[in-house]
Amino acid sequence: MYRKQVLLEKLREAAASVLPISLIVLTICFVLVPVDTGLMLSFVLATAMLILGMGLFTLGAEMSMSKIGNYMGAKLTKSRKLGLILIVSFLLGVAITVAEPDLQVLAANVPEIDKTVLILTVSVGVGIFLMLCMVRILFGISLQLLLIVFYVLVFLAAFLSDQGILAVAFDSGGVTTGPMTVPFIMALGVGVASIRSDENAKADSFGLVGLCSIGPIASVLLLGAIYKTQPAQAESEAAAAITNTVALGRDYLHAFPEYLKEVTLALLPIVVFFLIFQVVSLRLRRLPFLRVMVGILYTYAGLVLFLTGVNVGFSPVGYALGAALTEGWKLWLLIPLAMLMEPVHRRFRRRRTCHAARHHGRFDHVLPCAGVFYRAGPVVLRAAHVYGHRI
Repeated sequence: MYRKQVLLEKLREAAASVLPISLIVLTICFVLVPVDTGLMLSFVLATAMLILGMGLFTLGAEMSMSKIGNYMGAKLTKSRKLGLILIVSFLLGVAITVAEPDLQVLAANVPEIDKTVLILTVSVGVGIFLMLCMVRILFGISLQLLLIVFYVLVFLAAFLSDQGILAVAFDSGGVTTGPMTVPFIMALGVGVASIRSDENAKADSFGLVGLCSIGPIASVLLLGAIYKTQPAQAESEAAAAITNTVALGRDYLHAFPEYLKEVTLALLPIVVFFLIFQVVSLRLRRLPFLRVMVGILYTYAGLVLFLTGVNVGFSPVGYALGAALTEGWKLWLLIPLAMLMEPVHRRFRRRRTCHAARHHGRFDHVLPCAGVFYRAGPVVLRAAHVYGHRI
């Protein structure tokens, strides 16, 4: 009964995140940009899949990934073996980032870099900086100092990098704020810091997400210096017309096996790692162990639904709207639309982050959303300036 209530709460949070964006898209399609009826029906179905997928995923991540991070963090610190802590932290950082849905979506939309290469590069970057986070927590190193030093190095590297790689690199930094990575990294930090008895231990368990976000940026910038990018090819995911409901069903049914395999490969490393750790060191009792495994199943189902909905239903509509709204005066509508859509999505993420930190308050949602509201406008204004020749 309790689990059912929690699932309903997660579904309400997912609906509060997805439905406003869907309504904005539907309004644009009915008023400004004509879209194929089949494409619109696919988008509506994808909206339902995203709500269900995000609800299952967040519940599963809370039951499994957060618990795994907490258990492993505490157990590793008790071992008092720095080498073991660093190696396991690196492997965990890589494994959890590979399974991050935000990274899967980003890699699928960067044609210049092979998807597997980008995913592994970003994952290694997170793993390296997660090791650095463990060192910071264990030895009480100043977070302020580390952020200043590494961001200075990143900005220096940015001056020497290619413009295309630079954009991908800073977008990659956002994967550490994803629904898989945030609860796991924060729980791992809390578990490691819980062994310390000094008054700064609790404060040092935070800042991991901010520090880890530097890893993907630095690793992708380094990748740009040694990797030969592939020629970008125009995507045309919206081109295939959906003529009837059978064609719509066929599109989704054909996509399911692909994402079942993709999610299996993404989650397999962290699951295998947990099972090995359970046998060798953790030895959880039957009930906590089963709860974690059930949470992994929820995570798996949610990820499959989420990725299928995004790639089959959401992305084609996004391509169609993006192409149509860059024509003439409609280009400038992208600025207010981005300023409206992004805070709605961030509000959902902020809820998860605050829940992981056990820190609540009305302004915890309002102030970050306001910041993102004013940030999104200039970002799209830059895009408008770049493509202004089309007007």
